[in-house]
Amino acid sequence: MVSQARKSELLFSGSDWNFAKLARVYDELEALGLEELGLDIYPVQMEVISSEQMLDAYSSVGMPLMYRHWSFGKRFLYDELLYRKGARGLAYELVINSNPCIVYLMEENTMALQALVTAHAALGHNHFFKNNHLFRQWTDAGGILSYLDFAKSYIARCEERHGLTAVEAILDSAHALMEQGVFRYRRPPKLSSEQQREGLRERLEYEERSFNDLLRTLPPSPGKSKPEATDEILAERKKSLKLPEENLLYFLEKNSLVLEPWQREIIRIVRIIAQYFYPQRQTQVMNEGCATFVHYTLMNTLFDRCRISEGAMLEILRNHSNVVFQPAYDDPRYSGINPYAMGLDMMQDIQRISTAPTAEDRDWFPDIAGRGDWRDTLLDAWANHRDESFVRQYLSPTLIRKWRLFMLADSADEPHYEVASIHNERGYAKIRSALAQSYDVGASRPDIQVIDVDLLGDRRLRLQHTVKNGIMLEGGSRDATLRHVRNLWGYEVSMVALDAETGSMLSERSTKEI
Repeated sequence: MVSQARKSELLFSGSDWNFAKLARVYDELEALGLEELGLDIYPVQMEVISSEQMLDAYSSVGMPLMYRHWSFGKRFLYDELLYRKGARGLAYELVINSNPCIVYLMEENTMALQALVTAHAALGHNHFFKNNHLFRQWTDAGGILSYLDFAKSYIARCEERHGLTAVEAILDSAHALMEQGVFRYRRPPKLSSEQQREGLRERLEYEERSFNDLLRTLPPSPGKSKPEATDEILAERKKSLKLPEENLLYFLEKNSLVLEPWQREIIRIVRIIAQYFYPQRQTQVMNEGCATFVHYTLMNTLFDRCRISEGAMLEILRNHSNVVFQPAYDDPRYSGINPYAMGLDMMQDIQRISTAPTAEDRDWFPDIAGRGDWRDTLLDAWANHRDESFVRQYLSPTLIRKWRLFMLADSADEPHYEVASIHNERGYAKIRSALAQSYDVGASRPDIQVIDVDLLGDRRLRLQHTVKNGIMLEGGSRDATLRHVRNLWGYEVSMVALDAETGSMLSERSTKEI
């Protein structure tokens, strides 16, 4: 039985929620997050939505404002079918990297679950969005909502002026190339929403003044009448076009001879949205681990301070266990390493190493072992690392043993796998390095770049795929990609595959062959 004094200290009782309870819980959690963990967050805007609205948010990549496209409707119907049949649940919350940070809560949640997801999203994710260097350098949390509002209205105006079919054709090709429409190494300049609108006005005015329709309808120069290109000419041509270029959408937006100003702006909208989500792909373990560590720490602290009841805590722990559940490799539910589980375990392990290290920990982590400042270590890691570097620096032999990790060598020339690294000092280092490499987005995505084009000649766009570890592009996907590039470029497109180690050509494919 809960005593009357204990009841009066509780933040809430029962499973029903209301906005007064939500506000009271948030205020308590915010004060606790600042006190216990030193969190630094954006102002929070919480909204309660229905399951259908959550499905709608799923379909539009989780953004509250989004332009129309048939792929969003297709995704909505797919997710709705699985949800109605009970084959898939819905997220309890959804959080937007914006300032203010927008948190969507499901109206079906109980009050205990609302408290849990508030700590997870409004504090954990919020702190990570605001402080991690990738989000600080690559995204504009203060301007994204106004930019999405502009993008939605701009594309709607294009549909009215140029027709749904014409706009859909540009969006189809741009969406197909989104994975190759980001700057991976060169950071684009961050502009405020006012600067973006001013830049749009200037771009459209300039292109309307200088756009010469004759240029794009002029037939290419016959190849036989042009002198053979020398190394100097090729080098000068590539320098003038700033080649090679990794961002295909950026190159097409700036250099295509067949696109009209409104089409270029649509491509720009798609690549800016793709760039906005790029940091999230690099920080899934850290982002979800941070949010899970924050909610687990804060909810336990609330319980220890008699602010939530035993029943509420049991419900919170049950939902927490579902989030961090890691199926075994032979379990039908297995789909890889659960980022929530891996992130939480690594962050709790940092806490253990800082406060109660073993001799092994002191050898592997001399800078943090036994110093007791686990909060500062975590705050520094959340601010300055991505998944690849976080795993490479902080994954301990203790966790490798707990997770039973080992490394397989998979050679195409051998009929069997080989266990290459096990639980010994050399094996720990190799396992940690291999796992870190698997989180490197640059290593796991195809490296496709624009390497050459003769705008005064045949105008054939030449792409190069650098093949790593002998992994070629799937034929159908490659041909579809070439067709979409051809739609935006307007002329022939070819792609050559070169081996990353030897530089030898493995294959070549052109849109003429498709």
